[in-house]
Amino acid sequence: MSTLINQEQVKKEMSSRLFKNNVYKALFIVATIFALAVLVILFYRIFSQGMKYFDVDFFTSFASRRPSEAGILGALVGSLWLLVIIAPLSIFLGVGTALYLEEYAKKNRFTRFIELNISNLAGVPSIVFGLLGLTIFVRGMNLGGSILAGGLTMSLLILPIIVVASQEAIRTVPKALREASYGMGATKWQTIRRVVLPAAIPGILTGSILALSRAIGETAPLIVIGALSFVNYLPSGFMDTFTVLPMQIFNWTSRPQEEFQFVAASGIIVLLIVLIVMNSIAVLIRNKFQKNY
Repeated sequence: MSTLINQEQVKKEMSSRLFKNNVYKALFIVATIFALAVLVILFYRIFSQGMKYFDVDFFTSFASRRPSEAGILGALVGSLWLLVIIAPLSIFLGVGTALYLEEYAKKNRFTRFIELNISNLAGVPSIVFGLLGLTIFVRGMNLGGSILAGGLTMSLLILPIIVVASQEAIRTVPKALREASYGMGATKWQTIRRVVLPAAIPGILTGSILALSRAIGETAPLIVIGALSFVNYLPSGFMDTFTVLPMQIFNWTSRPQEEFQFVAASGIIVLLIVLIVMNSIAVLIRNKFQKNY
């Protein structure tokens, strides 16, 4: 009799678990479909409005007060100028900081305090870094609203992200590889350069490129430091004023003419293409190096 009761209880528990599993599965499917539907609607609206102005002239023309003559050349070149500063500076400092914290620094309360603050900085709103850049670079160093000030500010923005990503990538390197290198007589730096870094490159570069993608799409810090929203010339040096893709798009969307909304949609398509290319490069690099380690 007790055996039958136990079997019935087991069946009830199984049926209850299966019911909950089906409910959660249905909720997850609905959430996924809703997210995909929103994404499809967004893409349809952007491409249906933006393809009208998406042509060669759009890439070779500067910003204009007439929608038919407006282009994105100045903003696109300004974004590239910004990347020239952000990429080497943030990656060098970020990876160097991660190597020091993981390989050289002693594990004590002070290093844990530093790591905690770096992790917290990775989640700080971007507008805070804009205020920091305004105080230090624009006013303190008298750089004004130049490309150099913008690049330094955006480097500060993504630096904590690169440090955290690099630390996680370095931690995934097996200790056996380090011990084997030391056993062969290699020094600490030789082990880091020839063993740790090559094995951690997929995670480091993936995190770095994703961080650079965020820098390309940010607007708030650049507005704070005084980046222009209307530029009809190409920068010739790091001390020139500039604009970037998000700033130009923001300028077009704030115009009252309806045609500028279509021009802004074309700018969004360009920005999406840039971000997709950068993220695709991150995926390719990760897949390539993961085959070796």
